[in-house]
Amino acid sequence: MNTQGFAQFIPLILIFVIFYFFLIRPQQKRVKDHRLMVQNLKRGDEVITSGGIIGIVDKVHDDDKIDVTLCDNVKVQIIKSTITSLLKKEIPKK
Repeated sequence: MNTQGFAQFIPLILIFVIFYFFLIRPQQKRVKDHRLMVQNLKRGDEVITSGGIIGIVDKVHDDDKIDVTLCDNVKVQIIKSTITSLLKKEIPKK
């Protein structure tokens, strides 16, 4: 009787294991990689924001903000966590 009760939980346990390895674990890895990328932003890095804006990091503040240059004489201040990807590391200035 006890063995039969345990056998009913095997499919549930298998579903949880599948969800963990195919959904939960990869999502945790993406979050960790994103956090590491945001922490390592430096002046001169070319980034894309979640709004699709491409710019070059001009200044990294101590809090969670950075100054991004979009084009000549246009700078905006954005929150670090809105950076979705890093295009190029430290573009040399002309």
